[in-house]
Amino acid sequence: MVKFASRKARQHAALSEDFERELTREVLRTELLRVRTLIITGCVMILFLTSTFLIDPALVNRVWRGTEGLVREYILLGGFILFEVWIHSQIRRNLKLDRDLPVIRRYVGAFIETSLPTIILILQIRSMGASQALGFVLPLVYFIFIILSTLRLDFWLSTFTGFVAAAELLAVALYYNSASEAGEPLIYFHAVRSTVILVCGVLAGSVGAQLRRQFAASIAAATARDRVTNLFGQHVSPQVVERLMAEGTSAAGDLRRVAVMFVDFRGFTAGAQSRTPQEVVDRLDGAFAVLVDILDRQGGIVNKFLGDGFLALFGAPLEASDAAHRAVAAGREMLAAMDRINAETSWPLRIGIGIHFGEVVAGNIGSPRRKEYTVIGDTVNFASRLEALNKEFGSQLLISASVREALGDDGEDAVALGEVEVRGYEQKVAVFQLG
Repeated sequence: MVKFASRKARQHAALSEDFERELTREVLRTELLRVRTLIITGCVMILFLTSTFLIDPALVNRVWRGTEGLVREYILLGGFILFEVWIHSQIRRNLKLDRDLPVIRRYVGAFIETSLPTIILILQIRSMGASQALGFVLPLVYFIFIILSTLRLDFWLSTFTGFVAAAELLAVALYYNSASEAGEPLIYFHAVRSTVILVCGVLAGSVGAQLRRQFAASIAAATARDRVTNLFGQHVSPQVVERLMAEGTSAAGDLRRVAVMFVDFRGFTAGAQSRTPQEVVDRLDGAFAVLVDILDRQGGIVNKFLGDGFLALFGAPLEASDAAHRAVAAGREMLAAMDRINAETSWPLRIGIGIHFGEVVAGNIGSPRRKEYTVIGDTVNFASRLEALNKEFGSQLLISASVREALGDDGEDAVALGEVEVRGYEQKVAVFQLG
């Protein structure tokens, strides 16, 4: 359990920086959408006031007591739009810098925005009277700010918006004492209305928080997939990616017992000389596609493509108790698949495979900006030398003594080639051939 927890902690630490950066960017994008909507809303309100003045000047006199009150609202709305344009520019600037907005600035901005309907309401009370203004459409404008606050993806900011709207509306209603003769029931009316506004703020915050959790889950999954792809390459199967995301990979080197497979196309360079570059690429891609698909089915991964060959691993990064069996099964299937392909093409390819089983150090190696999962150790070097021996023996699939021992009865068809000299090794080693 401790090992599992530490693995999860390492995975979280590796992902947290990229995750937080992308989540911040996503929140800022939704903030931009909210600000744009408020700017458009302000422009629509100015257009509505202008249309009202042109179509029905008498209504302007009744509501605003002439053009002076209308001009004050124009000034307020214009200032509000300029304020939102400034916020928009600040958010875009922070997006480019991959930096979040300060928390205090968010709350100050929410307070200023939500106070706009309050200021306009006070102006209307002075021109229309308290009862008419409080019963007019303006108190409903608070809901625009509360609804759009969900795009902040912050429960407390939305709740704060609802609280400011509810408190200011109730304070204005009580201060201007719109109760007339039956005062008490109207006070209850204003209190209930403010409570509804506050509850709407809390609900908007809950919706925003849920959206944030969904964004976070999506971003975390995408970040994990990107990290796996960066480490292991795009040739890792989706099933392996999902397991790697669930189990995690160690950033430090781990000692693993793995089966290392080297695959190389024999005579490929000579055959490529008489063909166009596109023909060479198409032939190589077609063959790789078949071989990698076999690796996926057998639980192996391609660790590196090496020109016209590749290095494959069984037992790393995902542990496998039967790594040697899987590697040999994949090698046999590859030979059969190449025979089928060669029977249908004018450019037959012959592959050489070398498989060795032993200990390696496996981990993420590279610079802080770009790391790659790889394996290091004599097991890797010997597997490469083993594959090269196919030229000497005219064979296609060679395995080491450790692989033969791990196979047990499954390797009864292995042909012993005796003790063989291997370049780079002082003592001769046992080599086996599989058909």
